Amino acid sequence: MSATPTDPPASSAPPAPTTAPAAPPPGFRAVFALGGRALPVHAFLARLPAALCPIGTLLLVTERDGIGEAGLVAAALWLGQALGGPVIGRLADRLGHRPVLLFACAANALALAALVAAVLGGLPPAARMGLALAAGLTVPQIGPLARARWARLAEGDKALLGAALSFDTALDEAGFMVGPALAGLLAVTVHPASALVLAALLILVSGTLFALHPSAPGPFPATGPRADVRLWSRGSAVLFAMAVLQGAAWGGANTGVNALAESLGEPGAAGAVWAAMAVTSSLAGFATVARPGTARPDARLRWTIAIQAALTLPLLAVSGLWGAACAVAAIGLAVAPHLIALFALVERTGPARRMGEAMSVTGSGLIAGQALAAAAAGPLAAAHGYRAAFAVACAAATASAVVALAGAGRLRPSGPGR
Repeated sequence: MSATPTDPPASSAPPAPTTAPAAPPPGFRAVFALGGRALPVHAFLARLPAALCPIGTLLLVTERDGIGEAGLVAAALWLGQALGGPVIGRLADRLGHRPVLLFACAANALALAALVAAVLGGLPPAARMGLALAAGLTVPQIGPLARARWARLAEGDKALLGAALSFDTALDEAGFMVGPALAGLLAVTVHPASALVLAALLILVSGTLFALHPSAPGPFPATGPRADVRLWSRGSAVLFAMAVLQGAAWGGANTGVNALAESLGEPGAAGAVWAAMAVTSSLAGFATVARPGTARPDARLRWTIAIQAALTLPLLAVSGLWGAACAVAAIGLAVAPHLIALFALVERTGPARRMGEAMSVTGSGLIAGQALAAAAAGPLAAAHGYRAAFAVACAAATASAVVALAGAGRLRPSGPGR
């Protein structure tokens, strides 16, 4: 039987290449896989004292000595935190997170306990302000150092890092929603000192667990190119200026809400009104994790701050607490997306070897802006009414948008140390 030739295939052309489906953007599952489920829990509980302490200090000192002295003590706390943050961030970069955080957590818990004892014991105002300053100086900077950890864990994966920073910022906003409400509830149901006592316990326990987590980076080598790594660049200066102005927008708006509530004879309602911003901001942050989008951080920074500036303007027209709550809730929709873009650009423009310090400096800018605006808006509100404080917030938000547009071209990565 003779073999017959095999018929050639109908077409010898190679099959058309198939395009692999694009990988879905990283979401919650990828973030938890990156750092483990314990890291976000420890980070959230350890940074909750940052939201508990200012309102807890105001509640405790106001109950004992009035709002005048309470404002001075709270200002000392803020000042200490703004000054101490970059120092702790720098030490964490040089010596490693673990030893610096363990020391800071113990020192901060001790300072908070001493502050409570000083207020309850009736020590002179100078002593209370000194202890509040010490409590601020020793704040362990959990938020900035957590962001530095996510930057290291992501290992250059920008999409994954964006999701992680979005999630971390949403945790921050959730903490500033829970903290003031919890402080007020404890002051009414337990004791005015309860919030500060709880803050000391949380920082001692959860802060220690955060310090000991395996994600904690060690020190950078003492030798090598570190001497050539500069923290400040044109881009980092623009971002710091925006952080200060963002904090000033919060400080002016918060002062205006408090002045409005006091003018209506309901000063206790100010905390609930202000919490509306944290609610919408945290929801916007979690939504950004689920749907991160494809826009670059510098573009997102520009349009989110522009939206926030526009949403701040209705504050000038509010005349009641419900209107104020709606206005600050609308502003909150842009806050977390703006902060997510801001800290993503800090990671992009700052040197990797000094990332903890870079994040802490930006966080200190937010705090300094709040303190400066509160110092200016308070007397303005007393002299001209609550709308004067809201005008400070509007001016700061508008100035931040102008800085973002003018400095957009400077938001580029730094060279050495990246």
